[in-house]
Amino acid sequence: MKKSEVRKHKNIPVFIPHLGCPNACVFCNQRAISGRTYFDESDVERQIAEAAATLGENDEAEIAFFGGSFTGIDRDLMIRLLCISDNFVESGKVGAVRCSTRPDYIDGEILGILREHHVTTVELGLQCLDDRILGICRRGHDVETARRACKMIKEEGFSLVGQMMIGLPGAAPEDETATAEMICDMGADGARVYPTVVFYQTELCDMAREGKYVPLDTETAISRTKNVLDIFERRGVNVIRVGLCSGENLSSPEEVYGGPNHPALGELAMGELFYDRECAAIESLPPYNAGDPKRDVTFFVPVGAVSRAVGQKKKNISRIYEKYSVSAGINRIKILEKNELIGYNIKIGLLYHSDEETQNSGGTSES
Repeated sequence: MKKSEVRKHKNIPVFIPHLGCPNACVFCNQRAISGRTYFDESDVERQIAEAAATLGENDEAEIAFFGGSFTGIDRDLMIRLLCISDNFVESGKVGAVRCSTRPDYIDGEILGILREHHVTTVELGLQCLDDRILGICRRGHDVETARRACKMIKEEGFSLVGQMMIGLPGAAPEDETATAEMICDMGADGARVYPTVVFYQTELCDMAREGKYVPLDTETAISRTKNVLDIFERRGVNVIRVGLCSGENLSSPEEVYGGPNHPALGELAMGELFYDRECAAIESLPPYNAGDPKRDVTFFVPVGAVSRAVGQKKKNISRIYEKYSVSAGINRIKILEKNELIGYNIKIGLLYHSDEETQNSGGTSES
């Protein structure tokens, strides 16, 4: 397939803030997250039509009911919204429908309705698969409910996306990596990872003000996010997104009290994962002895991954050279694309130089 013919997946989001949600989790302010303070059913068809009109011929689109707990809203409203989306699917303007919801709003009847209305993917807000942490967050369901919902979704033939959070109150890094492993074990086809941002008008904000919860700083959030990205990649589960993406006011001081709300946090975490893989590749090389010819290193990475592998402001290249220029005899570092690589997989190539060839070139970085 030619590059110009590659199909691009796009979601047409329809946000339904807090509709259908039975309780307010300590971290949740869906109106801030979605950038919407109300829901106007009469405007849904127009929203979808306007978004669909912008699609290119190579775009593959889904209507996505996000923001609240879609399968928990008033049943008649849910079906009316699905009937609107039916028109766009059946006309060929979009390919399918997805929705996000809670594990305790999944049963056989609900899945039957979704199937009748072209829903092919269900995203579950799992957050953390630990009963103690779910209790602290006032999530309103337990891990067994989540397991049961995931099992039903997969058995009924839907794609499953597990949504999880980093830095929840009471959660340690090992709780997050355990949650990522469990999401994989339950057959997830994809995942979303949300570092915890503290919004005003939430119980979590009150907890932070009282010193009962300390929001993650950006560097810690990057490191902990990297750990779960590593698990998902090794288990073959595609991470659709890292961090919140909706609502232009997400970084506004009027909305956000604290937490890792860096706009490029996902890119930074991915860069750290590449850095780990790059270091491991260098450490797998034959030992370098003083007096041996210096070595030029080329890292081959998947197409489109060069900027992440290089790191922000070439951070990864600088760190690798500083760490390995003497111990591994590294002279130059290049990062190039290779078609057959995927995910965070890399290959390393070496070129040896004599001292005369390298005496004036140490530390040159290319990408």
